[in-house]
Amino acid sequence: MDGLATDAETLSAALLAIEDERSWDAQAELTRSIEIERAALALGDGLLVTRAQLCQANMRLRSGDVAGAAAQIWRVHQWAVSHDERRLLARTHLVWSSIHQHLSDAEQALEHAVLAVELLDEDSTPHMHIWHRTKLADALYAANSMDAARIRYRQAEQLAVESGSPALLCLLNNYAFTEFDTGHQDRAEEVAERLQRLAAERGELLEPAYLDTVGWIQIGNGRYADAEATMRLCIERHAEGRYDGADAMAMYLLTLARAQRGLGAYERAQASLAESRRLCLERDLGDLLVRVHQEQSELHAARGEYAEAFAVHKVFFSAYQARHSVQREARTRTRQAMFETAEARQEAERFREQARRDPLTGLHNRRYVDERLPGLIESDPALTVALVDLDHFKQVNDRLSHHVGDQVLVLVADLLSREVAIACPDGFVARMGGEEFLIVLPDTAAPRAARLLDGIRRTVRGHDWAAITRGLPVTVSIGVAATAEAADTTQPTLLSTADSRLYAAKHAGRDRVVSAADHHGSLREYVGHASAA
Repeated sequence: MDGLATDAETLSAALLAIEDERSWDAQAELTRSIEIERAALALGDGLLVTRAQLCQANMRLRSGDVAGAAAQIWRVHQWAVSHDERRLLARTHLVWSSIHQHLSDAEQALEHAVLAVELLDEDSTPHMHIWHRTKLADALYAANSMDAARIRYRQAEQLAVESGSPALLCLLNNYAFTEFDTGHQDRAEEVAERLQRLAAERGELLEPAYLDTVGWIQIGNGRYADAEATMRLCIERHAEGRYDGADAMAMYLLTLARAQRGLGAYERAQASLAESRRLCLERDLGDLLVRVHQEQSELHAARGEYAEAFAVHKVFFSAYQARHSVQREARTRTRQAMFETAEARQEAERFREQARRDPLTGLHNRRYVDERLPGLIESDPALTVALVDLDHFKQVNDRLSHHVGDQVLVLVADLLSREVAIACPDGFVARMGGEEFLIVLPDTAAPRAARLLDGIRRTVRGHDWAAITRGLPVTVSIGVAATAEAADTTQPTLLSTADSRLYAAKHAGRDRVVSAADHHGSLREYVGHASAA
């Protein structure tokens, strides 16, 4: 891995650098996170694999591949939920919020941003506490809730100042821009000045993108000479080559042209605008070219060239409509990709659920029991289980038909499910095979469970079976076992105990419940025998 060791600790540190440190090269970080995923797969570390996948989704998003990010985020979210990885889930919701912002879905973006903050805890990194609040503020601004956004920006700023976080300047840049964009020029100027002052105090040079924000605010407040100086510094720093973004230079030249137009320096403005247009055409920057057309129209009007201004404005309007259509189509493709991914996920979940259901009765099956029961045994000291078997069921099949037998099984399953749902809402019923069922009663001590199960037995016996069995009775025998009965209970031992007591119930005359409190002497006689009919 290009010099990166493949132990879990080193891989985790490499991922944290991508997660919590700002990088200008999204493509390089995407490649790196793919390499880390391969190494994590070799280690068999599911958390590292999924963290790497989330980094990939984030870098795809930053590279403009919104559909790719949206498709990948579902898998990450599903893994994080199923493994209760709170910190990973918080990061997932933050990326998801950004995806919805790209889709112009402010409501969903805000919902995910709120969840990203609510999931923060003592295990979250300092960067997460700062950045997740910043992005929540961004989402609140996009949802037209600037008053609420200010609260989150200030919280994030306080945390960043206290911790000396490098994220401070970036969050102040966002804060300043949102104040400017919502028409609060004085507040925007105040935050921009704080941004510049803190950068000077820290001995840090403002990034070109931050200087562009400052320039916009200065233009908005009529400080055109200051804005021109700011944008020349911005362009000079960008030319150093340490910052990415194919559209950055063209965008900075456009801001410079606006400042120069405000100064009345029309020739300088035209030169800046012409260079911005050249870069837009060279690099296929369609969105930015629309804004260049708009500024060209404004520049013609400032010169008194109204015919030219009108002609360029028509070009601007046509280009704006075309780009709007392209953006709408791109959002539609992304939404479709998200829908198809969600649909595929739901279909996979449906198939997984079907694999854990008995096709005849609709009850859970043995596979589900094997997945669920061990965890309950380990965590619930008051767990009780019961094996339920239909008495003389062979007579129903032999004398009436297997079709009637299936009807009886379905109805018994329904009776058991309804009774358990009432008596123990957290419990469940499973068909173990043939005419045998398992009832699982969490947080139900054996004495109470025996009473509930005896009520279920009486419900089955008391049901009107005449229409189905033509007079043949339908009863059940039940064997009960509880985790409290032994210090070290496992699924095999618990079910074996229940099976032995079921055999005792059969031997004692059927249509009865046998638990630890019943027939202690006779129980020992039947341990190890197969279940009786």
